[in-house]
Amino acid sequence: MASNKIISRSVLNTLNRFQRLTNLRTYSSQKETLAPALAKRNELFSQEQRRQQEAVGRVEKIEVRYLGLPEDVTLAMNASISTPYNCAQHLSDGHCKRSALALKDGNVPWDMHRPLTESCTLQLLNFTVSDPHLVNKAFWRTCSFMLGAALQNSFTDDAHLQLHSFPGPNIKSGSFVYDVVLRAQNWQPSKAELRALSAEMINLASKDLKIERLDVNNELALEMFADSHYKREQLPSIAQQNQGRVTLYRMGTHIDISRGPMVASSRFLGKCTVATAHKIANEGEKDALYRIQGVGLPAGFTLDHVAYSTLEERAKKLNPARLPNEPFEETQQQIA
Repeated sequence: MASNKIISRSVLNTLNRFQRLTNLRTYSSQKETLAPALAKRNELFSQEQRRQQEAVGRVEKIEVRYLGLPEDVTLAMNASISTPYNCAQHLSDGHCKRSALALKDGNVPWDMHRPLTESCTLQLLNFTVSDPHLVNKAFWRTCSFMLGAALQNSFTDDAHLQLHSFPGPNIKSGSFVYDVVLRAQNWQPSKAELRALSAEMINLASKDLKIERLDVNNELALEMFADSHYKREQLPSIAQQNQGRVTLYRMGTHIDISRGPMVASSRFLGKCTVATAHKIANEGEKDALYRIQGVGLPAGFTLDHVAYSTLEERAKKLNPARLPNEPFEETQQQIA
């Protein structure tokens, strides 16, 4: 009986921890399901998106010279309206499904849903191109962005989760990263909690959520993140480095700061593991700063169990990217 009680208590503790972490909020575009601050952030994003679209005025035509399979072709598109994804729609359904990122004028990475402003050449990149560096970097950055969304969805209000930031992608580091502040100074995630976070990443991928980019002024960005102490602290420096503008991305209802680019949709994430959490520093008397790390593969890519396990073990080592509690001005240079 004593043995059974110990086992039962252990199982109960694990289930309680798992249940506490996986009390998932509804990930939906319906405002009534969102916390007021998040609903306001999405409303302001949509309003500014519409304002910028309406400000285009008289539509001007541009020539987009597509370079690639099945053949090079020149497309007549609409300036400041048409996106690389719209160009892909003129080519084939396969181009729409496979293209994760675009390359403008041979050297400028460009989001698939970002409007083109002038005549240009355009290449559509997938994960099988001869030089996948640019698309892999965008994928790694997107994984960090999605990890932020998964964390935001997964922790209950009692955890007092605050998203801080994520460093620029470095594939050689072996992990994508998101740094957060939690109301817990000694949190060591259980395997069940890490599995729950991994499952939420896969859940986001399965929804095929479009990833939208929007450049806004600093004043609007400050209003959008009025509830986020750490984001507001970062915004002035980011805007100063970018001529008063701040680049935001939205996936579903999740909005975050990043210089981009990112891949076109959450569906490009395949197998994924949230591998570990490292405590970085205390934040006052109750909170602590944690670095959450994970590893993932693009959809359609597979590795055998042994090879993938090696990646998982590597992802558990503390990522050496600049920490957010290091000098603030330098930290901004690392914002993804």
